[in-house]
Amino acid sequence: MAFGPDILEIDARATIRELAEFVRREVSDVYRRNGVVVGLSGGIDSAVMAALAVEAVGEENVVGLILPERESNPVSSSFAAKHAEKMGIEFREIDITGTVTSVCPYEWRDHYLTSLMPEYGPGCRYHISLPPDLLERDAFSFYILRVELPDGSIKTKRLGLEAFKTITAFASIKIRARMIHLYWEAERRNRVVAGTTNRTEMVLGDFCKYGDGGTDMEPLANLYKNQVYQLAEELGVIPEIVNRTPSPDTFSLPVSDQEFFFRIPFDKLDHLLYAWEHGIPESEVAPVLGLSEKAVSRAFKDFQAKNRATAHLREITHSPR
Repeated sequence: MAFGPDILEIDARATIRELAEFVRREVSDVYRRNGVVVGLSGGIDSAVMAALAVEAVGEENVVGLILPERESNPVSSSFAAKHAEKMGIEFREIDITGTVTSVCPYEWRDHYLTSLMPEYGPGCRYHISLPPDLLERDAFSFYILRVELPDGSIKTKRLGLEAFKTITAFASIKIRARMIHLYWEAERRNRVVAGTTNRTEMVLGDFCKYGDGGTDMEPLANLYKNQVYQLAEELGVIPEIVNRTPSPDTFSLPVSDQEFFFRIPFDKLDHLLYAWEHGIPESEVAPVLGLSEKAVSRAFKDFQAKNRATAHLREITHSPR
């Protein structure tokens, strides 16, 4: 098929049948368990994964855990609960703040942030992000600490490697803490933990080793984010989740996945990634997406760098073949 705007279109119902069969085989034949546990984040991937699990093993055999901590966006839990109620699955909410604190107190993190930016203190919120305009100009992939002060003003600071590693290490604790709770639930009830990482995240490394990347199976790992949305429509995921901007939800100040990691608008990202994976020339891609060849080249170079740097994360995955 020639590269074009419809290159990522799939038969959503047929794909759902295939993935549901994969989930059934994993649960019954590979793991010999009696159901599925899904962490419900209030985002599109976990919503689709839960709905696929229902298709595969029935609503009575699916459990959803909503796992906020004290800095989570409150709408995440409300959206997750609404979706779970619509599906008719068992679910409950567990505050994992204590689990996070048992590894590294928030106060230690706050002290570290204050050492980077003295203005940071009580009432402040923060996130880290990359320069957003990858398609528009060449720019180094350095992270920026963005702090919202109590009066609403914003302070920023460019981060060095050590500071970036320290801040992301704390954020990763939250992701890994969720996995502890998911496996406690799954093991005591003889169930499988379903992953929610899509192909876009898998190829570029936007997942946490032994966190959201440490699951029993990854049914969405061959679907680009664009295609996950196609399944969401077919599966009837609630509009609040479908229309929500994807976010890691690990920082006190909201940040989108585009700002935090991808640097490319979602309406272009998956088509560019598909083209890069399939070796489609920049000259062919550019006019289809309304971009310059230089912009496409910048995207391809960024994909290559991210894919190479995160190769170790993909060593242990269990996705449909």
